[in-house]
Amino acid sequence: MLYLTGIVIDLFLVVLLASKRNKSEADVILTVWLFLIGLHLFLFYLFVTKRYYEYPLMLGLGIPFPLLHGPFLFLYTSSLTQQVNHGVLRFLHFLPFVLAYLLMLPFFFSPAEHKIYTYEHQGSAYQWILFPLHLAIIISGILYVVLSLGKLSQHRKNIENQFSNTDKINLNWLRYLIFGMAVIWIAVIFTSDAYIYATVVVYVFFIGFFGIKQTAVFAPNSPVPPMEVPPGELADEDVHGQSAAGIPEEKADVHKIKYLKSGLSGKDQEEIHDMLNRLMEQKKPFTNPDLTLGEMAEQLDVHPNNLSQVINSVAQKNFYDYINSRRVEEFIYLAGRPENQQFTLLSIAYECGFNSKSSFNRNFRRITGLSPSDYLKHQRGDSAD
Repeated sequence: MLYLTGIVIDLFLVVLLASKRNKSEADVILTVWLFLIGLHLFLFYLFVTKRYYEYPLMLGLGIPFPLLHGPFLFLYTSSLTQQVNHGVLRFLHFLPFVLAYLLMLPFFFSPAEHKIYTYEHQGSAYQWILFPLHLAIIISGILYVVLSLGKLSQHRKNIENQFSNTDKINLNWLRYLIFGMAVIWIAVIFTSDAYIYATVVVYVFFIGFFGIKQTAVFAPNSPVPPMEVPPGELADEDVHGQSAAGIPEEKADVHKIKYLKSGLSGKDQEEIHDMLNRLMEQKKPFTNPDLTLGEMAEQLDVHPNNLSQVINSVAQKNFYDYINSRRVEEFIYLAGRPENQQFTLLSIAYECGFNSKSSFNRNFRRITGLSPSDYLKHQRGDSAD
């Protein structure tokens, strides 16, 4: 009953996605993937209920299917984060699946009686295929979970090099999807088939619940909004998590290597950095809570790639850290002025460009090491001395 419920919910989600207008590439990938998950569950249902006696032609069809789920997770993650390879090479991810089917051709073309006998005797003469196939499935699952997490991590870095506020960019859907798949592969390694497929059914429930909750995934008239970084403005990597004071000497070399082939000279970098500092002091663009790298580059009349290089190499921060450190500095300045004592800390924070209490507190503590109230108490205590 559990498997049938999972199959029905899976098909319902497939219909929702298939009927969605203006489908994105990510929608198409998810639709095909969900259909294959449903087919996989159906084939296992035939095995569990021993209905394969009635459909011997379908025996063994589901055995290589686990080799599909890792690649589909990876391609969906890549597409949703705009990091997909549109060439023929991406189809190489399905080569192990194709090879597995080719190896199993002798079984598929064998008589029905032979297939049933093989199933009833745990694969008997086909153990030479089943053991390496099981190993390949485990390796594939672990590998593609790791690769998908890498794509997600890279996307987070790209976002922080483009946006000053990431609160509205929700990566939870993808994060849950990847970790859910990781749980399935843990079940593959440590449990039996019954528990594995029960976990898959729970995963389908999970996709339905969180996908419908994040309405853009299954909404009929809305494509999944790509978690996009503006084209031509992408910075490959950055060093994240450093303090406002800068980063260690050895990490600063990363930026030199990264922009080694850039046409921007050291003098040009200093000029753009000076322009950036003047803009910060005079117009305070960081007070715009939705400021992006592209908008600030337009104000400076420089290419976004060049501005990103200057912030990374000269200021030694990514865009997100740079802008929020400026907001913290502005907050400290405004909160210390006597005429602003009547205002709440949060209202001053909003004035400086923060758009939520959580974002303000998180960035302030990361940069100063203290909460806003503790920092101000400490400052006032020093002033009183």
